[in-house]
Amino acid sequence: MVKEIDARGLACPQPVILTKKALEAENEVVVLVDNDIAVENVKRLGTNLGCSVTVDQPELKTFRLDLKKTSSQTPDTCALTVEAALAVPTAGPLVVAIGENRMGRGNDELGYILIRSFIHTLLSLDPLPATMIFFNSGVKLTVLDSDVLDDLKELEAKGVNFLVCGTCVNFFGITRDVAVGSISNMYDIAETMSKAGRMIAP
Repeated sequence: MVKEIDARGLACPQPVILTKKALEAENEVVVLVDNDIAVENVKRLGTNLGCSVTVDQPELKTFRLDLKKTSSQTPDTCALTVEAALAVPTAGPLVVAIGENRMGRGNDELGYILIRSFIHTLLSLDPLPATMIFFNSGVKLTVLDSDVLDDLKELEAKGVNFLVCGTCVNFFGITRDVAVGSISNMYDIAETMSKAGRMIAP
């Protein structure tokens, strides 16, 4: 049976995430997207997983991607391939350190969009980060009115530990507004960083 995913109108990286999940269970997946960037991202995922990929444009602003596993692939082996592609040998836990409430330099509005997308995408990682550290303006992502609070609460419910810099929340006057994790100190933050097998700083 062919699994069809309608990813039109979905922001990056949702088309890729949905395709990845579908390929873990199905031998053939059809994905509908509405922009060139999504086409290239889904094509790259399929190619990296060893799938054949064909692209058609049946109507204006709609692209149809047909991803088929090779005859040697099964849903189980494809799932293993996905995890192997993401896995990196480590001697310790994965730590994500977020030092700003936006991602990258240049346009602040774009930076806010990117950090929201990044945090949402963390929910799809396997394994999840062991710890997320928030410092400087990154602590503003942990407060009650944060646009990413629901995603952070979901990550916390799945076992991700949060360290929120106490000096930083005091500086911004938002100590009482912190809604996830625990308010921590620089010793705990430095110790957690020093023991990380991998550390991501978006």
